[in-house]
Formats: sequence, structure tokens, C-alpha cells
Amino acid sequence: QVQLVESGGGSVQAGGSLRLSCVASKSIRSINAMGWYRQAPGKQRGLVATITSGGSTNYADSVEGRFTISRDNAKNTVYLQMNSLKPEDTAVYYCYGRIVLYDYWGQGTQVTVSS
Repeated sequence: QVQLVESGGGSVQAGGSLRLSCVASKSIRSINAMGWYRQAPGKQRGLVATITSGGSTNYADSVEGRFTISRDNAKNTVYLQMNSLKPEDTAVYYCYGRIVLYDYWGQGTQVTVSS
């Protein structure tokens, strides 16, 4: 098992930046993949970005080139740097971790982008 705690959400104007952090309760070297998903009101939760234990990354088309996912193994932390934010990026952002066949989720952090 692993507990995931997000932080860094908030309100920002369009074009601004935020950095989300996700701290895991155990070494992230033991977590096969981590990432971020988001859910806007009335919409399904969808992929934002993922990063494997080997460092391979994957991004949703809508954030490619604007968001960057990274990991700091020493701090057991995964980050999501979000630049050039748009109002359509407004959502609750959830940290995600997969260990073998099990998925774990954080409690979510709200990101609001105003125009």
C-alpha cells in the first residue's frame, strides 16, 4: 500500500503557472508508475501525465508542451509543472500510483484558471 498526498493547487489567471506536488508514503522506486489525472465538473476523470519508475513519460495531447511531469526519488515526490494555463485546465487534480495491479489515488487538489 501507499498513501499519496497532493499539494500546490490554487487559483491563477490564464497564462500563469502552478506546480503540483505528490508525496508518497514509501519509496517511489517501488511504484511502477505515477502520474496525474484530472476531473472537471460534469466530466470523467482523465489522464494528464504519467511517469514510470524508469523515467518514461506520457502526456495527454491537451497538455503536451505546457505541462512537465518529473520525479525526485530522494524526496519520494512527483511533480507536475503546469505552464501557460488555460481556463479549460480547471479541475481537481489527482495523484496516481500503480504498484503491480493495484491503483492508488490521492485526495485531489483543486486548480482553478480564470480568464
